[in-house]
Amino acid sequence: MNVKLETSLKCPFCGEEEMVLMPTDKCIRRYVCRNCKVVLEPKDKDCCVFCSYAKDKCPSMQEESDSGDSKLHL
Repeated sequence: MNVKLETSLKCPFCGEEEMVLMPTDKCIRRYVCRNCKVVLEPKDKDCCVFCSYAKDKCPSMQEESDSGDSKLHL
């Protein structure tokens, strides 16, 4: 499976969707919605905002699910 680097991130407060590029070298723990300016943080047990609010999980979690490893990546 190819790792997706671009995904749609949806703000749970205003519903704004934005196409964003996910970094491969770190987890993003805070993201500011471009529409309502709310600071998004990961939900419990998620490593980053992509795992919580995006269409696709972050690259490191995509790779772990491919390998069958389900460890939390921080």
